[in-house]
Amino acid sequence: MLFVAACTCFVALVLEAADVSNASMLYLFAVLASAALFGSGPAMCAALASILAYNFFFVPPRYTLTVADNDEWIALGLLLISALITGQLAALMRERGKQARRREKEAVILYDVVRLMAEPGVRQAISAILKRLRQELGLAGALAVVGTDGSQPIIETAGDDQEAIILAQEAVSRPEIILGGGRGATGSNRAVPGRWIRVVRPSTRQFALPRRNTRVRTVPIEAEGARLGIIALVTKPDAPTFSGADTRLLSTVAHQLGRALERQRLQLEAAEAEALRRTDELRAALLNAVSHDLRTPLSSILAAAGSLLQADVHWSEEDRRAYAESIVREAERLDRLVGNLLDLSRIESGTIRPEKAWYDLGSLINEVVGRVIRRNADHPVAVDLPDQSAPLFFDYVEIEQVISNLLENALAHTPPGTQVRITALLGENAVQVDVSDNGPGVAPAALPHVFTPFYGSGVNGNGLGLSIARGLVEAHGGRIWVQNKPEGGARFAFTLPVGQRPAAVA
Repeated sequence: MLFVAACTCFVALVLEAADVSNASMLYLFAVLASAALFGSGPAMCAALASILAYNFFFVPPRYTLTVADNDEWIALGLLLISALITGQLAALMRERGKQARRREKEAVILYDVVRLMAEPGVRQAISAILKRLRQELGLAGALAVVGTDGSQPIIETAGDDQEAIILAQEAVSRPEIILGGGRGATGSNRAVPGRWIRVVRPSTRQFALPRRNTRVRTVPIEAEGARLGIIALVTKPDAPTFSGADTRLLSTVAHQLGRALERQRLQLEAAEAEALRRTDELRAALLNAVSHDLRTPLSSILAAAGSLLQADVHWSEEDRRAYAESIVREAERLDRLVGNLLDLSRIESGTIRPEKAWYDLGSLINEVVGRVIRRNADHPVAVDLPDQSAPLFFDYVEIEQVISNLLENALAHTPPGTQVRITALLGENAVQVDVSDNGPGVAPAALPHVFTPFYGSGVNGNGLGLSIARGLVEAHGGRIWVQNKPEGGARFAFTLPVGQRPAAVA
């Protein structure tokens, strides 16, 4: 009515200043304002009030509702029709604007739900979602219960209103059980029967609350036909109940939450299945490799030791020395096997931590080559090092093992007399070490698998050396690869980051 009164005053001023025949159209502003601010009903009331006001104040005879001129009836009718149509269109635009804003808000909330559920930590994500719903809907409190494969479900709340929280607890525990016959939402359900999870809640006697309350709305969290949990939301005492739009939003949020929980469960099951598969493969390969590689040196040691213990045989000093060297050699082989298995277990469990310090890489390479040549004198080994080498930051023992494993692998897979070359190239950010040979190379089908544990267990060893080398290099932040040379032979290479040298070392 205020808009109609304002337009009446404005029309009076206009008619007093000039003779305007269609001044009644100015009342459409009152109708538009009412429709834009209050909707369709107030707009219709403003249209009727505009007709009455214009008739009463400006249509002769004035200050009565009587219309003397029939043409005025037509003008008043056209004004009424125009006002009603204009008001309805403006109200429709207002409603569509509200729907667009509501859909935008829903889209933002759903985006936040998906984003939060993509982050690690289901409990933290659910807590953040409840806080967001409480903030957007102006709730007094919210509670979510999500089942797990553990002994206790995830229970999260949002809000400081203890009465609202207790109302929510009453709502989710009304049937005294909230989950049944379903699977956990955050873990594997292999061979796990459905469980009924009972909610334990504090006493509500101090509030004397009714069993059912219109302030509370519960929404189930479901996925693939299974109930994963439930959400309970409580409005403020003086707030209106949940609207249809709020209910649709909560259902969509619960649906997205259920899908996210189901997706996490499937991802966790897939990761567990992959881990079990890898464990089974490693266990089978370990049994196959170790059963052979342990038995061979043990058999040699037992045979040599048994021969030395034969009291009725007089062994020459040369024979005794040969048996003793055989025992030492096979014991060293057995020691390397056990050490490789321990190193592999550390690498697979992720517990390996390089103890880095500043060392000269050239000295390390020369030391490894000298030691390996003493055991493999039938292979010439060439070393190509920079003229001036600076200290590098690495674990001496682990990088020594990497170079030793690569060198011994090259010697084991090439015919006697084949030359093996070790080259070190110092770059600006990394150092690269190559171990190459002129042998038959690596079969193309085997190139992607040479660093897989036990892959090469059929030839000279247990197939762990290259796998351990890769784990140690990657623990240093480097990378390792293999390729066949165009002229023949294989080239194994790895890189290590140079690191920032301190002034005392540089």
